[in-house]
Amino acid sequence: MSNEARAVAHLLCLTCLFCLFCFPHALHAATGRVECNSLPSKFAHRAVPYCVMLPPAFDADKSRHFPILYLLHGLGDNEQFFIHSGEWNLVEDMREKGELKDFLIATPDGGASFYINAKGGKERYEDFLVQEFFPFIEKRYRVSPGRADRAISGISMGGYGALHLAFRHPQLFSAVSAHSAALIEKLPAFLGGSVAQSRQPNRTRILGGVFGSPPDPVYWNQESPITLARTANLAGLKIYFDCGDQDDYGFDAGAAVLDKVLTTRHIAHEFHLYPGRHDPSYFAAHLPASLEFHSRLFAH
Repeated sequence: MSNEARAVAHLLCLTCLFCLFCFPHALHAATGRVECNSLPSKFAHRAVPYCVMLPPAFDADKSRHFPILYLLHGLGDNEQFFIHSGEWNLVEDMREKGELKDFLIATPDGGASFYINAKGGKERYEDFLVQEFFPFIEKRYRVSPGRADRAISGISMGGYGALHLAFRHPQLFSAVSAHSAALIEKLPAFLGGSVAQSRQPNRTRILGGVFGSPPDPVYWNQESPITLARTANLAGLKIYFDCGDQDDYGFDAGAAVLDKVLTTRHIAHEFHLYPGRHDPSYFAAHLPASLEFHSRLFAH
């Protein structure tokens, strides 16, 4: 996307945010619309905000059902990241050019949960997603039933969550993708700063309290997508992930380990190590690839 196009997208995003402030339940555009609301959860012990991006065909044909992509944000962001980042405009542009099929994109607010059940069970975010959020969204928004039209993706912490959920529940998803996923092979080395750089924040704080305080290496390994990939039945699951070769947190090393695990098991997947760091410009540059990846694979 050119600098001029990004500037236009930024102005459109400011307009979108104003609309959300005035009309929090629906954001309308010339081509599609975004609907934002919240879902009370007994597992998360709060009302969890979410947004759903709907293609124009959703309102044009009330009898039609659609594929869905669950897209998980990174740490420090929220359910509206696709709007304020300008990526919603990117999706609309790609759809208008015929580069994407009509499918829904749902973005829940994951807080700092890493999209898993926290150690000790105080917040069971994974249970919220599987038992409450997915069924609610798919009933409310006319999602096509079955695994073939359900996929999951994420960025950074959300990339970790997407891979974790897909590997833990492969029967639910036809495909998974991740950009710069928070993949760490050995937690003690990560917390000790094996790739320490002065610009990095405290790494223990990055992981929050979901893995224990201080983070428990045993629990980390138990929940890690790398660990799950060693034994999970991933037959039929399409897998895409990429990372910058100068990732600020060294997640490129974890991505390379995951690539090796999948390769050793002869599990088909697509992995790319691109030039770049762990920043918005990297995510914006490579998100179109995962969107097209999922669009190609949806059954309808």
